[in-house]
Amino acid sequence: MKYKVILFDADETLFDFKKAEREAFKNTMIDFGVDYDENYHFNTYEKINSAIWKELEQGLITQEKLKTERFKRFIDKIDMSFDENDFATTYMKYLGDGSFLFEGARKLIKDLSDKYILSIVTNGLTVVQERRIKKSSIAKYFKDIVISEEIGIAKPHPDIFEHAIGNLGEFNKDEILMIGDNLSSDIKGGINYNIDTCWYNPNKKENKSDLSPTYEISDYKELRNILLG
Repeated sequence: MKYKVILFDADETLFDFKKAEREAFKNTMIDFGVDYDENYHFNTYEKINSAIWKELEQGLITQEKLKTERFKRFIDKIDMSFDENDFATTYMKYLGDGSFLFEGARKLIKDLSDKYILSIVTNGLTVVQERRIKKSSIAKYFKDIVISEEIGIAKPHPDIFEHAIGNLGEFNKDEILMIGDNLSSDIKGGINYNIDTCWYNPNKKENKSDLSPTYEISDYKELRNILLG
């Protein structure tokens, strides 16, 4: 195999972020005394949060502003009077505790670490991602963990990949593979940096973009076939 370095996205590629997010949001709402209705409250928040992370990818909002702005929009939408800063602090504390790996992720990463240099490149908030990822059972297999807020650059900007590779050593771009579930950040970012990409698509979504990943997989077995033979 020509690759020497494998860059992994974290959430929804290795970590079950949706589970962590739901648990953190529910616990926060309960702490704030809300009669919690997941179908209403979480679904409302999820739409707002998804839109604001798209704004980050497009450079329309800073990661610092995003931390509280998403909750301000949510609180305004449901017409309640919480302090968004307090809400954000409580939520991120709970989210940092939510380190849930997908089944098979640990074995995959352990096996890949015997053949490749591994790094995580994640769009996320430092206080959350450091706790969730660095306390996980797979952290020891990665040579580096790059968090967008920590360096002030987010995927899909090519500079976050330049930074990640610079921390690992000197490699040709054809020796690097980026693996992630998000077309607009992981795959577009890898393409922007001119490296091969692998779209992890477990739900077999239709690719309606103009992006063409080098590989498309729906489970870890397919990735093993590509990288471990």
